[in-house]
Amino acid sequence: MSIQIPRGTQDILPGTVEYWQYIEQKAREICRAFNYKEVRTPMFEHTELFQRGVGETTDIVQKEMYTFTDRGDRSLTLRPEGTAGVVRSFVTHKMFGSPNQPTKLYYIGPMFRYERPQAGRFRQFVQFGVEALGSNDPSIDAEVLALAMQFYQSLGLKSLRLVVNSLGDAESRQAHRQALIDHFKPRIGEFCSDCQNRLEKNPLRILDCKKDRDHELMKTAPAITDYLNDYSREYFEKVQQYLTDLNIEFVVDPNLVRGLDYYNHTAFEIMSEAEGFGAITTLCGGGRYNGLVQDLGGPETPGIGFGLSIERLLSALEAEGVELPVDTGVDCYVVSLGDAAKDKVVSIVNDLRQAGFVTEKDYLDKKMKAQFKAADRLEAKYVVVLGEDELEKGVVNVKDMQKGDQNEVAITELVHYLTNL
Repeated sequence: MSIQIPRGTQDILPGTVEYWQYIEQKAREICRAFNYKEVRTPMFEHTELFQRGVGETTDIVQKEMYTFTDRGDRSLTLRPEGTAGVVRSFVTHKMFGSPNQPTKLYYIGPMFRYERPQAGRFRQFVQFGVEALGSNDPSIDAEVLALAMQFYQSLGLKSLRLVVNSLGDAESRQAHRQALIDHFKPRIGEFCSDCQNRLEKNPLRILDCKKDRDHELMKTAPAITDYLNDYSREYFEKVQQYLTDLNIEFVVDPNLVRGLDYYNHTAFEIMSEAEGFGAITTLCGGGRYNGLVQDLGGPETPGIGFGLSIERLLSALEAEGVELPVDTGVDCYVVSLGDAAKDKVVSIVNDLRQAGFVTEKDYLDKKMKAQFKAADRLEAKYVVVLGEDELEKGVVNVKDMQKGDQNEVAITELVHYLTNL
């Protein structure tokens, strides 16, 4: 019996992986422009990190984590998101002590959630995210949003919608929290068991419930924006001003609630409005988390960041019909005729590769016609032909596969010739 791939995972094969590489390279280029440095954290951490960092009332912690006990009887969990691990690393390595502040980091890597697989959603998925730690300046909120928008736009997406909200500081959230409890408590029995459990623990999470999203009380729930104190309101107005200054279009949605417990102040989502993208339109989500570093054992340190799925990005590109400029072909295919030429081609191919040319040759003793067909399949830009006559003269024939031109070139000059082309 053949072994099948686990449900909710995928093999990314040649011909497709090049698109992933292009996207990841674009992410790195944009992070470099914004001076964000890459950090790589373990794919599994102590379970407590996510319980404390993500929040025990979240769906991720309650239902979706891959958790196991190791041989030392320690509870470990495959990371379901990137922020908690990055902040843990920030604390572990005392990055807060660096004279270069804020600390600006990014990551790209696989995450794991046990959820129902559907279009653009997998149990193992790749997340790109950034974290800026150490600044309470609202301009860095705008910077993080600008980075995310620029990333999507650089790949050719146009049908984007940025939605922002403020969750306020601790004082604002406490006032809003009590208002939500008072609003939902008389009829909480009409809601799902998750909402009932969250009423006292974290009533804000009720607003993010997918089962009861159409309940009439959801439409009349108190908005956090009505409970913002002066500081929180002024902070949010500054963020909006900076976004306007950057010519970034956005809408304010008082009902936007991110699904993780650590958010406060700025919260945001970037959505795709492309026709045919699907019912779940969110591409990217993030926000400010000023208490998370302290929760994980570090000093009082503000932070803001976002995370996005590469899989959902690819779905959005497909929905908009965007073709990424990915070159999957080879530069040169070297055709050999005869045993002596076949031996010589080994060193010719190596010289071309060392010079930076993507080069291929025949390994199956194919006839000349079959070798040319192989070159066509590989979309070779140039075919270099070496037969016994050419070998005796110390030359090769170089054919431009687009123009059809063919020139005789000395073997010793081949690299120089192709470099000039």
